[in-house]
Amino acid sequence: MKISWKTVAGAALALSLVSTSAMSQSREFFGIATGGTGGTYYPLGGMLAQLISNKATINGKKVSATAESAGASVANAKLLANDDIESAFVAADILDAAYNGRAQFEGNALPQLRALAALYPETVQLITRADSGINSIADLKGKSISSGSPGSGQYQLLTDLLEISGLSRSDVSEDSSSFTQAVDKIKDGNLDATLITAGVPTAAVTDFAQAHDLKVVPIAGALVEKLRETQPYYAKVTLPANTYKGQTEPVDTIAVLAVWATNENLSDDAAYEVTKALFENLDTMGKVHVQGKNITTDTALEVGSVPVHPGALRYFKEKGLVK
Repeated sequence: MKISWKTVAGAALALSLVSTSAMSQSREFFGIATGGTGGTYYPLGGMLAQLISNKATINGKKVSATAESAGASVANAKLLANDDIESAFVAADILDAAYNGRAQFEGNALPQLRALAALYPETVQLITRADSGINSIADLKGKSISSGSPGSGQYQLLTDLLEISGLSRSDVSEDSSSFTQAVDKIKDGNLDATLITAGVPTAAVTDFAQAHDLKVVPIAGALVEKLRETQPYYAKVTLPANTYKGQTEPVDTIAVLAVWATNENLSDDAAYEVTKALFENLDTMGKVHVQGKNITTDTALEVGSVPVHPGALRYFKEKGLVK
């Protein structure tokens, strides 16, 4: 008896469809939009996705979580608002601006945004070559600088820093490369500086410092006080000496908290389970990146004006963090 290959192929396809359907019925899918591979969002998002996949159960179903490399804070806020992904990492100042319709979101408020938890501080690093002659924001006049990839929250920050220093965007030559692309251009002499906001050490900067003399330009003093009048989410911090090769002195700069955010449409059970998966396994997060050690319930609710999702709030109430 002859067996038709079409029959075999059709049976295989049917079996595959049944298998895929069975998997989709037994799993809940959960995405986390992160950032470029040269930053901190990506490795921490990958570990968080793994934790959720291993630990979380929603409505009796195991969760398949994935971390996706995405644009950055502004782009991630828009993904959430459009319900294109279940969660994302967003800098606190950008999340606040998006929720309230300020700065880049003027006239386009995104009131559907919700916070799951504040995570860790992202340090603002103005990176250049040691011999660039750039020692302050004012020295950027006539220079080329990257303010990050399109959708990055650093665009507004660069605008503010330039204005406070008596400059405007027309005084610099701008580039919109990712962290990794920007430091590669500085290596090649095709870019003078880049503004990077990320948990330290930042992979792209570490790579740069291995082969080139690095300078991290201070952002300090009256500049910071003026910035905080319009950007209260930024705090004074010091980049410790030897964070990067050749950076032998501490550098005063600023930082902003990264927030794990979502959309109001995420179910309460899902929000509860993923939040629990994170905070019940913080030791694991600290193993993938040093900033994972800075994720703590002590600062989890420092999310500014954006409401905490009810499901996440349920977890924090159970832990006695909220009455």
